[in-house]
Amino acid sequence: MPGQNIPGILVGFEHADDAGVFQLTDDICLVQTVDYFAPIVDDPYTYGQIAAANSLSDIYAMGGVPKTALSVVGFPTKGVDFSVLGEIMRGGLQKLNEAGVALLGGHSVRDDEIKFGYAVTGTIAKKDIKQNRGAREGNRLILTKALGTGLITTALKRGKASSRHVLAAVKVMLQLNRYAAEICLRFRVDAMTDITGFGLVGHAIEVAKASGISIEIDHRKLPLLPGAVEYSREGFCAGGLTSNREFFSNNLYIHDSIPPDQQNILFDPQTSGGLLIFSEPQDTDRLLESLRSVGGDAVEVGSVVRRAEHLLTVR
Repeated sequence: MPGQNIPGILVGFEHADDAGVFQLTDDICLVQTVDYFAPIVDDPYTYGQIAAANSLSDIYAMGGVPKTALSVVGFPTKGVDFSVLGEIMRGGLQKLNEAGVALLGGHSVRDDEIKFGYAVTGTIAKKDIKQNRGAREGNRLILTKALGTGLITTALKRGKASSRHVLAAVKVMLQLNRYAAEICLRFRVDAMTDITGFGLVGHAIEVAKASGISIEIDHRKLPLLPGAVEYSREGFCAGGLTSNREFFSNNLYIHDSIPPDQQNILFDPQTSGGLLIFSEPQDTDRLLESLRSVGGDAVEVGSVVRRAEHLLTVR
């Protein structure tokens, strides 16, 4: 798409940032995003909650505060009871209420497949904007949620996932990135993104490309959801996992010692995943302590180095 020369655009789509930012006045900037997807769990209410948490996440990843939302709905006219849509929307509203976000309306279309999510608008201070292009050599990387939701939900769709593993994945997907993002604003964080459809590999590479640096990740430090490795070994890989591997592999080096079932997790598309935080090294230990104080699986997983042959190296 061609760029636009419109005054007020602070963050557009050029660097694959999580959301756009528009300066409305000297004091007010708007941060905007939209996200929706087909059901990934069986319960409609839970699906609505996850869809809302996922949609809100991009605002948090930019350093913003979500304020309003518009629902985006695709729903069949036959074969699915209309009460299902009511449960989906009730679940989404519950999560919006938790985040303090006002639902102002929405739009629906007839669709053969259910789809649901939100367009979300928030506010952000210019000094708090966290872009993909802000990472610097020496940054230490923090990941706030465990990986593997794509593998587990794919196994669920095929009737092979255990209820224990599904519950663990749902708990992670329902967790708002709100508190982690608020904590990050109290520390020196140079860049931040959330791990969603492009997987850990894809989103890390986007930051490396935009920032002109390279990233090194230690796979042994990555937090993994229970069952993720087993479902990977059994081949429960979503189509997005294969697409991510094809699209990002040219900019990636994965050490041969990493087993294939663990390599899959690197490409696994996440829903409502955690934040990948690029912290100043002097602040990282205190930032980690603060993130862990609000729950979750925040761990240090790697670092930023000078631009090398590959944008991302996983050892």
